Amino acid sequence: MNRSTDLPLVVAITGASGAVYAARLLQCAARARVPTHIVVSPSGAEVIRQELRLPVSPTDRCIESLIRYTWPGEKRWVPLTDDEVRDYLAVCQIHNHSDYMTPIASGSFLTRGMVVCPCSGSTLSGIVHASSNNLVVRAADVHLKEHRKLLLVPRETPLSVFQLENMHRAAQAGAIVLPASPGWYHGVESLLDIIDFVVARILDHFGIPHKLMRRWGEPPDQGVGKLPELSSAHSQERNA
Repeated sequence: MNRSTDLPLVVAITGASGAVYAARLLQCAARARVPTHIVVSPSGAEVIRQELRLPVSPTDRCIESLIRYTWPGEKRWVPLTDDEVRDYLAVCQIHNHSDYMTPIASGSFLTRGMVVCPCSGSTLSGIVHASSNNLVVRAADVHLKEHRKLLLVPRETPLSVFQLENMHRAAQAGAIVLPASPGWYHGVESLLDIIDFVVARILDHFGIPHKLMRRWGEPPDQGVGKLPELSSAHSQERNA
């Protein structure tokens, strides 16, 4: 029986504002060498192009530009090394938004869970109503019916009654609704601290180690703000 931490993570990027959260999340998965299945909706690709100025297509077989991204002028945002990028791409699979023949469209394919980050209102509605009209919604429906972890990261504000009702119904069905609402108690000094607060909470839910933020009650730590360190086993493997 596979341990949940050995299983792949499903990451869906849809058309809500907040593409930077997805970029940072994938970089953390890369540093932790978490196998990842990625789906980018057409609207999600448009938001990435508009907000991050990256030439990403929903059908690209390579997400290298996204995982190499750094926020302009943010010195603490250290880019991934060429080796880290190469190693991560080797354990990544990119799926077309309309391809239902992929493994993540089936409940028999085991995962450690799925996160939709950011999660648009239309995607949330599709998940709640089990429309399965694209791969993101189908994969989310699979995780709900199989009682696996599904984490939704909406960023919309303010929220309509319908959006609130959809979040309520998603939570009733077993999803975790994690709005992109950063805290300010962890010693905010820059925009990176705001981004990392949200990403850190996502990583926590999937058991992915990190040092992105100082937790409540912890003393100041020089390691805060760093991407996850490779385990000793991975480090030895790379140096072999």
